[in-house]
Amino acid sequence: MRATSRWERPAIRGADLRSALEASQPAEAARLLIGCTIEHGPVRLRIVETEAYGGPPDGPWPDPAAHSYRGPTARNQVMFGPPGHLYIYRIYGMHLCLNITYGPDGRAGGVLLRAGEILDGIGAAQDRRGMERAVHQLARGPANLAAALGIPWELRGTDVIAEGGPVLLERGAGDQEESIHAGPRVGVRLAADRAWRFWLPGHPAVSAYRRHPAATDAAGPNSLGH
Repeated sequence: MRATSRWERPAIRGADLRSALEASQPAEAARLLIGCTIEHGPVRLRIVETEAYGGPPDGPWPDPAAHSYRGPTARNQVMFGPPGHLYIYRIYGMHLCLNITYGPDGRAGGVLLRAGEILDGIGAAQDRRGMERAVHQLARGPANLAAALGIPWELRGTDVIAEGGPVLLERGAGDQEESIHAGPRVGVRLAADRAWRFWLPGHPAVSAYRRHPAATDAAGPNSLGH
């Protein structure tokens, strides 16, 4: 685990946020989304944990843990598209996970939203989760975050930066953190030791680190994409 230097968040919205994502490498994109807010319906949350994923072997960020590693398919096509769009996938056949695309159009990349702090719509988030929970647990973990926001499968591919859309991603000014911590990704078997997971240290909504029992880092160095 390592921490970055002091981090201050300027306001970046609309075209500027899209340009920042387009110019980002994996770790930069994942850092950029820390502190952003994402909103769907009555629920708005602040992103406190992210995890970057790259693309296929012939791209700039080869990543065997990414869904895009074997090239574009009907399932992962969004990852190869323009930045600032929703890539949604299912785990265990039922739970959804949300990713934001980054990099230029045609180069695969996605940042998994791992955890968030509910800012508005706590009651709606409780209803979506199906039972009463502590506020910091409502969007703790990627499947819980997706459930709290209530974003359906049908919104995969949605532009989350365009004004007036059903999902809105923003990064406002004013918040400040002493550091963002970086460490290995959670639950992946390949390239597991790349420090492409980022979080706000000490925040109660951040999920627990769990290493895959068969994890290996045979695919490359931790520094790739930093």
